[in-house]
Amino acid sequence: MQARASFTLPTGVRLRVDIQRGVARLLSPLTTFAVVALLRFWLRLSVENHAELRQAYQRIRGESKAPLLICANHLTMIDSALIAWALAGPGWYLLHYDALPWNVPERRNFASTLPRRFLAYVYKCMPIVRGGSREQLAETLARFAHLLVRGEVGLLFPEGGRSRTGRVDPDNAAYGVGRIVRSIPGCRVLCVYLRGDRQESYSVAPARGDRLCVSLAFVEAKSDHPGLRGSRDVARQIVARLAEMEREYFDARQ
Repeated sequence: MQARASFTLPTGVRLRVDIQRGVARLLSPLTTFAVVALLRFWLRLSVENHAELRQAYQRIRGESKAPLLICANHLTMIDSALIAWALAGPGWYLLHYDALPWNVPERRNFASTLPRRFLAYVYKCMPIVRGGSREQLAETLARFAHLLVRGEVGLLFPEGGRSRTGRVDPDNAAYGVGRIVRSIPGCRVLCVYLRGDRQESYSVAPARGDRLCVSLAFVEAKSDHPGLRGSRDVARQIVARLAEMEREYFDARQ
């Protein structure tokens, strides 16, 4: 049984979301190129099969207008930037700004000060407090889902935080991911597995000069269970697919 859209936004909240998107879009020529400069030239990172990945993402965005949610494993504090950079270049994002993913970082890590809140704002972030009130979480998820329904791409880490073991944990799935998927009719889930060749555990960023491997796979996650149980079931299916992609990554390197 697939749930139907249950997220509704008051007019004032929708207006604030639209203003944030407008400001972020206005500053995107600066912000997108700044990220590339950081990743490519300061950290000296590279992406394996970069051209093929970008072609695949462009094809995915072009073949369907259905809502798209990217779900990824989580090892560094800049994974959202790494994934966005791997999937498209700044010039393409300027022409297809809705394809640049929104994400939901932890407020204490990314928006604890005024400068950080500003950066989160212009980099399409909706910070949350892990373990915060249900009302705050519900509003953030509603704003996030609202954008997906309107054609924007979203990015979530279904494990809910960086893996402390350095591996995907199939038993650690945040129900909010499942709630969003079940509440948006036709939502497509694109799993992204990302790992640097020298990435052994969680960290702030990949090792300088590292090469990143990125793989993509769609997953059709459904549940016949209602409510919270169904959302957790869907989230577990997504994390299980990421764990399978991780096994494929290590098997290919043996």
